[in-house]
Amino acid sequence: MGEERACILLVEDDATFRSLLAAILEDEGYELEERGDGRRALESLRCRSYDLVLSDVRLPGMSGLELFRTATAEGIAPPFILLTAFGTVEEAVAAIKDGAVDFLTKPLKDPETLRSLVRRTLEANRRERTLVALRERETAGLPPEEVLFAGSVMRRVRRLLTEVAPTRATVLLSGESGTGKELAARIIHLASPRREGPFVALNCAAIPENLLESELFGHEKGAFTGATQARAGKFELAGGGTLFLDEIGELPLALQSKLLRVVQECRFERVGGSREIRVDVRIVAATNRDLATEVQERRFREDLYYRLNVFPVELPPLRERLDGIMLLADYLARQAALRSGMQAPVLGPDVESALREYRWPGNIRELQNVLERAVILGRGRITPADLPTVPGRRTSGGAVPGSGATLRDKERDEIMDALARCGNNRRLAAERLGISRRTLQYRLKEYGLVE
Repeated sequence: MGEERACILLVEDDATFRSLLAAILEDEGYELEERGDGRRALESLRCRSYDLVLSDVRLPGMSGLELFRTATAEGIAPPFILLTAFGTVEEAVAAIKDGAVDFLTKPLKDPETLRSLVRRTLEANRRERTLVALRERETAGLPPEEVLFAGSVMRRVRRLLTEVAPTRATVLLSGESGTGKELAARIIHLASPRREGPFVALNCAAIPENLLESELFGHEKGAFTGATQARAGKFELAGGGTLFLDEIGELPLALQSKLLRVVQECRFERVGGSREIRVDVRIVAATNRDLATEVQERRFREDLYYRLNVFPVELPPLRERLDGIMLLADYLARQAALRSGMQAPVLGPDVESALREYRWPGNIRELQNVLERAVILGRGRITPADLPTVPGRRTSGGAVPGSGATLRDKERDEIMDALARCGNNRRLAAERLGISRRTLQYRLKEYGLVE
């Protein structure tokens, strides 16, 4: 999706003055739509979104103040700047108390006054969208690059991310749960021209299906029971930035067609609304499914798949990055100690061999959970005994002493124990093991623990 110019709705009944304002704003590179009365302007606001309205106070049919207040009540008002003659200054000031941004007096003193006010207003609106997005999801700090790309197999991933970040291409990240797909998406965002814009993330598998459309596209007031006010969706919040759609393979087919339209046309409507909203968003999607297979089995739209799979990047599982596992473990242990207010731990000499031997079905997320507990148990020095999930006390052949069990047996036992402790609740068991529910389901099938 390419960057779009800010679109301004100019409402002025004096054709000569309107032409002057339009010329000034078009010279600044803005897209202009002009209306000569308030009612036509309101119809336009109901049909599509604008970044700013510049409106005279005195208009035929519906005044600028009525236009502002009606649009605000309907939840379709972008920032408003009012144009006022000397006799209507008090009305404009009252409108500012109700939420209008500012006013300009007629005749215009000089073009720079208009340019600077419009520029400041658009920038303030962009910052506000960014703040809303940040409040919805606190951004996580990125680890150092040598940690992010630890392991020789990550060199290719690093090169691909570096190449695609400055472009406008849609990226599809694939890989098992816990391999760091969201971190990769953040790297793309921060290395792109959109770095000053918001980074907004949505996990498509974590939102109930009946609420997912509203999360993506927002909703209008009264769209459904409980919709007491209009609400912007993730696409609007990500305007000018990057939208990360995690677990895109979980998106219901009905929503896939709506997402395809946004990807193709950069336009959509909120739930319960008919007003067209334009967006300038770069999409980075992620999946732990094989989407090509999903397409063949008609669970994922082929046209959407090709739209998203413009630049595919596969993140390898942790078991393929074992030459970098100590760098990762040291960083994660230090971070866990910092969060717990404890001293930075030392990883004992036998820890690396213990970490290298385990399969890590939950990948980096599981490693993080294991080390968080080990930091507490180790009290400054982590040994294999502090890694309960990891078969650290090894004998030749990788068996656990005294049991004759293989690593596969131990992993199977860990899963059975977690299920037993959680009353056979797979979601809770997955959380206890530090893996995704889907990974747990896969392991259950692999070990013959489901019918």
